[in-house]
Amino acid sequence: MSDIVIKIENLSKKYVIGAKDNRFLYERISNSFKSLFSRNRKQQETEFWALRDINLEIKQGDVVGIIGKNGAGKSTLLKIISRITQPTTGKVTIKGKVASILEVGTGMNRELTGRENIFINGAILGMKQAEIRRKFDEIVAFSGVEKFIDTPIKHYSSGMYVRLAFAIAAHLEPDILIIDEVLAVGDAEFQKKCLGKMDDISRSEGRTVLFVSHNMGAVRGLCKKAVLLANGKIESMGNVEDVISKYLSNPTGRFIIGQEGKDEKVIIEEVRLLNSKGETTQDFKTGESLTVEIKYFAKEVIKRPFFWIGVESQYGSLFSANMLIDGNTPEKIEGEGIIRCTFKELPLLPQTYSVWVGARASDGRTPLTKSKEVAFFHINNRIEGGSEHADIIANDSAPILLAYEWEC
Repeated sequence: MSDIVIKIENLSKKYVIGAKDNRFLYERISNSFKSLFSRNRKQQETEFWALRDINLEIKQGDVVGIIGKNGAGKSTLLKIISRITQPTTGKVTIKGKVASILEVGTGMNRELTGRENIFINGAILGMKQAEIRRKFDEIVAFSGVEKFIDTPIKHYSSGMYVRLAFAIAAHLEPDILIIDEVLAVGDAEFQKKCLGKMDDISRSEGRTVLFVSHNMGAVRGLCKKAVLLANGKIESMGNVEDVISKYLSNPTGRFIIGQEGKDEKVIIEEVRLLNSKGETTQDFKTGESLTVEIKYFAKEVIKRPFFWIGVESQYGSLFSANMLIDGNTPEKIEGEGIIRCTFKELPLLPQTYSVWVGARASDGRTPLTKSKEVAFFHINNRIEGGSEHADIIANDSAPILLAYEWEC
């Protein structure tokens, strides 16, 4: 008997940008009414292929990371596998029950309480009420929303919502668990808890996990395999380290960002990484300086904004430069500008690291731009005086290298 639980064949998904949705009567009436008063009656429609010719097989017990830049097609692929969106061409064959958390608002009824949603989701997965009751206390304890379990979830914060949604999906024993980037909504402690639970699900329970994340450390720690999407197509798939290396490869050290989030007043347009010689690169050495250059666009005059830069490894956050702490902030910004920050000595072992950037208003709380992973760099020198295995050990070690001295 085949151990393939997800088989995707010649899958494509097309969207028509500018097309009106006439599925419901009120939409047909509304669109007809609008067209009477529209100066431009023939709205231009363009085709956009979110996915093109995807072929993929996933086996039982696989933990697969799906990675790629924003707009690569990751979320569309998961929605099709979850039966939320229909493909334009091709087909998906699934063996077993699927539970998914794709975005805040998907998968639960906001008018019902947390308790009611647990039982409804269990029923959808084909579980009997007695089975759900056995799992109920464990779900509530994991989610941490005990006090609000009988409150309609429309009153939950986004963090509470995601905690409950994940707890339901992870504990009601689906054969396939699909998790999108929504875990970023939760706090660091809960994210760690979720990653641990997903690891348990795959290792000890033999269930399949599909995990979309921009956090390469989390993908490395959880997944053995990965799929890299680019412009709606599979660019690479296989061993997680090989696929991540291809994704992170950018010898120029120049990263074009430019995505605009909702309500963002500052757009991060481009990030460059410069070495001690002022060269733009992605490759550095232990002890070398790293300059992060941020090109931004401020939509309006913003007085005393606070920028921050963080460096992360596969083990999580390592260190940061934060204007909230050092107080070295510009008096104001407006339109295009550049901010640079230099880390004078990198106390890092040979590994791959990510750079995160964010900005807040003068109150220190209101986001001006959503914090985002904007660049990657590699420490790739040999460890002086080390054994022939030093570089292999360094890649699997805690990455900070401090001065120390042995006595034997």
